[in-house]
Amino acid sequence: MLDLIVSLENMLKDRQLIQYRNKALEEQLQNANETINRLKQDQLKKEQLLQKKNKEIRSLEDSLTSKQMSYEQLLEDYKEFQNTAKIEYDKIASHLEAERNKYNKLNEQATNAQYQSMLKINELEEKIRTLEIEKQQYAEQYQKVLKEKTELLQTINDFTERMSFSFLPKNNTSNSSAQE
Repeated sequence: MLDLIVSLENMLKDRQLIQYRNKALEEQLQNANETINRLKQDQLKKEQLLQKKNKEIRSLEDSLTSKQMSYEQLLEDYKEFQNTAKIEYDKIASHLEAERNKYNKLNEQATNAQYQSMLKINELEEKIRTLEIEKQQYAEQYQKVLKEKTELLQTINDFTERMSFSFLPKNNTSNSSAQE
């Protein structure tokens, strides 16, 4: 009996020990469940955060793709603009060169025309001077001839008057008989 009681006591002790262990295990289980729940919540939050970040990544990738396409389009447009601008520049440079050549030819022609005009003006001025000298000479000759003519007329008039005086008595008688 004593063995039985000792055995029973041992069993009760064992049972109490098992209960303590169970209680400890239940507490560990509860702590483990809480940890699991907390970890599940953390995992859920992290998955949600991961999904959110994945959406952001996809959005950024889409934006990057769009910007890359825009950049490529801008680059293509810029290259096209450069080509067009180069062609236009070449056209303008060619046109400018042609206009410069025209200007140089016109300037040369104008210079030649000015030179020819200057020569003609000099020639005409020389001719005018010559003609003025000739005119002066003719005027002098005219004045000389006029003077000579006047002198000749005066001489003729003087002669006529003298002759008139010498023929006057004869004429006076004939004039007086004609008057009567």
